[in-house]
Amino acid sequence: MSLFRKKSISAMTSDAGHDGHGHGLNKILTVKDLTYLGIAAVVGAGIFSTIGSAAADGGPGISLLFVITAITCGFSALCYAEFASRVPVSGSAYTYAYVSFGELVAWIIGWALILEYAIGNIVVAISWSSYFNNLLQGINVHLPFWMTTNSSTATEVFNTVQQAVATGKVADADMLEIINGYNSAPKIMGYKLFMNIPAFVIVALITALAYKGIQESKKSANAMVIFKIAVIILVIILGFFYVNTDNWNPFMPNGFKGVLQGVSAVFYAYIGFDAISTTAEECKNPQRDLPRGMMYSLLICTILYILIALVLTGMVHYSELDVDDPLAYVFDKLGLKWIGYIISISAVIATTSVLLVFQLGQPRIWMSMSRDGLLPGAFGKIHPKYKTPAFATIVTGLLVGIPTLFVPGSLMTDLTSIGTLFAFVIVSGGVLLLPRINGNQQAGKFKLPYINGQIIIPVLVAAFIYAFRTRFTEAISNFGHENHQEMLFLLFVAIAIIVAVYSILKKLSVIPVLGALSCMYLMIEIPTISWLWFFAWMGLGLALYFAYGYRKSKLATAAA
Repeated sequence: MSLFRKKSISAMTSDAGHDGHGHGLNKILTVKDLTYLGIAAVVGAGIFSTIGSAAADGGPGISLLFVITAITCGFSALCYAEFASRVPVSGSAYTYAYVSFGELVAWIIGWALILEYAIGNIVVAISWSSYFNNLLQGINVHLPFWMTTNSSTATEVFNTVQQAVATGKVADADMLEIINGYNSAPKIMGYKLFMNIPAFVIVALITALAYKGIQESKKSANAMVIFKIAVIILVIILGFFYVNTDNWNPFMPNGFKGVLQGVSAVFYAYIGFDAISTTAEECKNPQRDLPRGMMYSLLICTILYILIALVLTGMVHYSELDVDDPLAYVFDKLGLKWIGYIISISAVIATTSVLLVFQLGQPRIWMSMSRDGLLPGAFGKIHPKYKTPAFATIVTGLLVGIPTLFVPGSLMTDLTSIGTLFAFVIVSGGVLLLPRINGNQQAGKFKLPYINGQIIIPVLVAAFIYAFRTRFTEAISNFGHENHQEMLFLLFVAIAIIVAVYSILKKLSVIPVLGALSCMYLMIEIPTISWLWFFAWMGLGLALYFAYGYRKSKLATAAA
């Protein structure tokens, strides 16, 4: 009854592909489909909105942050590819943790992945609603104010407008719309009612598509990817002719620290590439195609992000980009409003594709957890006609759709990044255990190259400490009086030193170690308040595990 009981790779693969009732998933995805799904998940709100706030902090140097983040994700993607090749089973990091670290860690990762997929989709749906509403207003269609936002955001915006009017500012059309919309909102039991109806509707439609089947989902995703990539390339080419290189000086106006301030927003743009691994049981050749799909999509998206960052910060001064729709803003400023309108359409389509991929991913993780007994059996049932995890898909739709009506999206972004980074750390660390677990079994078709880290890892850790020596010495001298962020930094340094020593003793492989350490570093740059919410979320997950999963686990019942 160990908390760290492990499921063998052979048992994991033998249980895959069916739900115990003779129903299985459709194996139709090729490497092209997987690459498109990866791009569909990655190129979304990040390139259309959050890149603006990141550029406002880091200036043109934000392009370097995309490189850093891509390298970090690249290490993790290689580790995912190793697992996907050896364990071609739906479930993503949850499945990989089960065969490497054991059941408790697998549950924790599965619970963390809800932050990445289901809760992350709340943010995406709210962002989609904003883009869609702006698009409607562009054609002079105005939805009632109370139908397009939540109570918290509505009150905040209304108070801001009221304060501006109180200081003597003349209310413009947008301000009057907010005032009139807020005052005319319907009341229930004396409380004003605000609901983000468009966000809920798009989640319902996407859930229905995911429920219908992977064939329909992949065709929709492929079409959306082709359109939004074409728009992004158009933006890059047109924007290039309006670049003023003076705007790139200074390249890092707030130093490297300013660049890193955008890590949460930028990393949020990358979190989707691992969603490909949740479709392992629907791939024609998962051991060959999953690794390729991950790496191709990551490479393509990184190139697009870097080019967009350079074009944006070259077209206008970085300080102007802290807006909700930076791509449309820069072209509107140059008088090219028709481009802004195309960008608005593309933003709606891009966020729709992200919603689709994440709504596909979460049910398949729950399906895997149900198959192992950690969730009720209903989550693992496959629809006999549509060949999808039907019940899990519906629950995911409700889990995402209902909060989008009432919750502000700003609360969720950092939480989603922590959950994703945590999964990346576990997957990277799990690869170090795979050779011992795999024994004499035949390796998959993708093999992570072994690079002896006996010297490289200690040198890199020493170089990191030297580069951040000022921050390190200040944190040490102020120990006990330092803020939580710097305490996390010291904890990271301590872990890095321990890993360096262990690399000397055990000759650890460089790629998974760098994957784990780089993701850990990105985690400590996320605000402390998000960590507190993350620990609260993990506490709830552990309570559910010990109340149900620990006793109902198939490994537990088999041992009994």
